[in-house]
Amino acid sequence: MDNLFSLNSTLVVAVVALVFAFLLSGRIAKQSEGDEKMRKIAGAIRTGAMTFLKTEYRVIAIFVVIVTALLYFSGQEQTAIAFVCGAFASGLAGWLGMRTATAANVRTTEAAKTSLTGALNIAFSSGMVMGLSVVGLGLAGVTALYYAWGDPKPLFGFGFGASSIALFARVGGGIFTKAADVGADLVGKVEAGIPEDDPRNPAVVADNVGDNVGDVAGMGADLFESYVGSIIATMALGLSLPMISSAGGSDLVVLPLYLAAVGIVASLIGRFFVSAKDESHIHGALMKGLLVASAIFVALAWFVTQNLDVSFIRQNGTAVSAEDVFFSVVTGLLLGVLIGKITEHYTSESKGPVRKIAEQSETGAATNLITGLATGMGSTWMPALLISVSVVVTYEFAGLYGISVAAVGMLSTLGISLGIDAYGPVADNAGGIAEMAGLPPEVRKRTDALDAVGNTTAAIGKGFAIGSAALTALALFQNFVDVADLKTVGLSLTDPKIIAGAIFGAMLPYLFSSMTMLAVGRAANQMIEEVRRQFREIPGLLEGTGEPDTARCVEISTAASIREMVLPGVLAVAAPVIVGYWDLAALGGMIAGALFSGMMMAIFMANAGGAWDNAKKLIEGGAHGGKGSEPHKAAVVGDTVGDPFKDTSGPALNILLKLMCIVSVVAAPIILGS
Repeated sequence: MDNLFSLNSTLVVAVVALVFAFLLSGRIAKQSEGDEKMRKIAGAIRTGAMTFLKTEYRVIAIFVVIVTALLYFSGQEQTAIAFVCGAFASGLAGWLGMRTATAANVRTTEAAKTSLTGALNIAFSSGMVMGLSVVGLGLAGVTALYYAWGDPKPLFGFGFGASSIALFARVGGGIFTKAADVGADLVGKVEAGIPEDDPRNPAVVADNVGDNVGDVAGMGADLFESYVGSIIATMALGLSLPMISSAGGSDLVVLPLYLAAVGIVASLIGRFFVSAKDESHIHGALMKGLLVASAIFVALAWFVTQNLDVSFIRQNGTAVSAEDVFFSVVTGLLLGVLIGKITEHYTSESKGPVRKIAEQSETGAATNLITGLATGMGSTWMPALLISVSVVVTYEFAGLYGISVAAVGMLSTLGISLGIDAYGPVADNAGGIAEMAGLPPEVRKRTDALDAVGNTTAAIGKGFAIGSAALTALALFQNFVDVADLKTVGLSLTDPKIIAGAIFGAMLPYLFSSMTMLAVGRAANQMIEEVRRQFREIPGLLEGTGEPDTARCVEISTAASIREMVLPGVLAVAAPVIVGYWDLAALGGMIAGALFSGMMMAIFMANAGGAWDNAKKLIEGGAHGGKGSEPHKAAVVGDTVGDPFKDTSGPALNILLKLMCIVSVVAAPIILGS
């Protein structure tokens, strides 16, 4: 083992990922930004995005300081240090991704003037910067702390820090983007009858800012904490397993680190296979890169498991071989691909569910909403079945360790899969800049082709995030059972405290979703009133001779999102601690109840929102009357309802589940020692 692998080599791979991200970012910066008008629009988007991020990070820093002090003075010094490191790494990854995305959007627009391939390369390279920053910083952070301490248990603090940043980033970013999006759509499209991204609409710049803070920084933080959470949970489980040989459990502990490292290598290679000749090849080009990376990872994962001592004895006395562990990893990877394909089926413009919603829009908003809700609800059964089968299969292969390492396998190619996802907001921004700058129709046609595929990849990314959240939360839950010493007690449904905890936990995703949905509603209401005021009071604005006050709309979204993100964040952290101090077994029931109801609700909301969005786009493409028709107005209403579903509440539920699990793991030793 020592000749083939080491923690030093893992750190080298992580650094290579960060260097590659830096080089890609530098290459993007060298591309042309276009004319003065394009640069001015892009500058407003960039300023708004970075201002929001600075404001958000200042508020989050207060939370980080408070939690760090509580952990440190409760005797968890190493956990406190790891918590700060995790929060910093997650925040830095979001910062790097945001800076690159807001630099790449206008350059993608400029490239689209002459070449679809050139525009794709810039947008995808920007997404890869986000993906490689996440995996590079995540792997480097976990490896360095394990290298320093030699114990995976304090690393749960790293995951706690990452989860905390992720929740605030997802909720805050989601509220920002949807407040702007809803305001821009309802007043601009429905009331004023002007096109999307029309420069006369004062909320358009805020809408484009929101694409970055929600779908770049927010999604990056979400998957960063899943990535490190799955690695840390698997490392901790590996420490407790009895090995067959005399080598001890060290190889099981470090296996997730090596799998993550070869996943980065596979992602870097897969990146070079992404190239499209025309708009019909964009989706295929992106998927080709992901499939190549996945195939390379499978080969490298076989090599890793065969050259490490990962055979152990399960709790029931049966032997688990290296092959069993390998097949668990592959099962996780396959699960991610299948959930992505299912999500694509329910949210793609070319598939039946979205076409049905568009068709139902002909009879008004009510039937659009009914069909969209039914589509989202019905979309839960296949992912639920696949996750259930995967849990059973991986447990049969390698017990609880098999379930946990499957999550590592699912997230192994995150470097490229997140790149494919984060490319979408850049393409969306590029189209907005083209519209606001008044560029020729062929430019917008090329950016729209990129954006259409970006909507599908974003939906697939959300499905991927849900699947990884489920497996990661299950792995973290098992660590909680170990840390809280609940194996001997058991979690019996005949225990009234556990039943009470499960009922309470099943309610939490609904309460959390209510908080975030209402927050979007309140923020959107302010945005709507502001846009109406500007249309009413600024002379010549609708005629195109007046200048909108776009900065005011950005300020409204920023202030509302920062204010509204606090309470849901406090709920996620406080609920496990309060229930845990009452009874740790009840806390186990609470986590289980929240996991099962939250997973289904996250799938439902993400898929319903994605389907509503693409049904609207299908109509805007000319189906069922096209833009400005009554079906289009109904579809805009459905899309507006779906916006906070798919971009605020749904994605944030993934983080809620993982954050509550990891808070429970960190809090259990403190509660037991009190």
